Amino acid sequence: MRGGVKKDEFNEKILDLRRVTRVTKGGKRFRFRATVIIGDEKGRVGAGIAKGLDVAQAVDKAKTDAKKKLIRVPLNGRTITHEVEAKFSAAKVRLKPAREGHGLIAGGAARTVLSLAGIKDITAKCIGRTPNKLTNALATIEALKMLKPKPKKVKTEKPKTEEGVKEETPINA
Repeated sequence: MRGGVKKDEFNEKILDLRRVTRVTKGGKRFRFRATVIIGDEKGRVGAGIAKGLDVAQAVDKAKTDAKKKLIRVPLNGRTITHEVEAKFSAAKVRLKPAREGHGLIAGGAARTVLSLAGIKDITAKCIGRTPNKLTNALATIEALKMLKPKPKKVKTEKPKTEEGVKEETPINA
């Protein structure tokens, strides 16, 4: 696009933003760490983590990192294909498909990841022993990676009989 700003196809959500410190001989050096989740709400989602000298730089670098780590989620309409459970570090997440109209039942980081992936009907539970948003988000992405696509139904044809002719059983007299 000439002369304009290119519209990004992904929605983004800043999951976590922290000021981190490195202590040196000359004093403390402050930087910012950003965790960004991106998704197109059509089955693609990714998470990125980056540090920068200011917030904007950290967010831009995290967005670039998330684009490099995009995954495709096999959707079954508005939900996932089957139940799955995954673990990342101390975080453990269980995802269950739900019927249409059930809604997105999830908390915290899992809710953000699932909504940006485009999943509308699902039940998710963070059952790990950590309240850390970053590890819960990465555990949710690990669970989404484990999903298998729904197998396509193969149509089997029944053997055809001649039209208009009924098979009769012979009567032994």
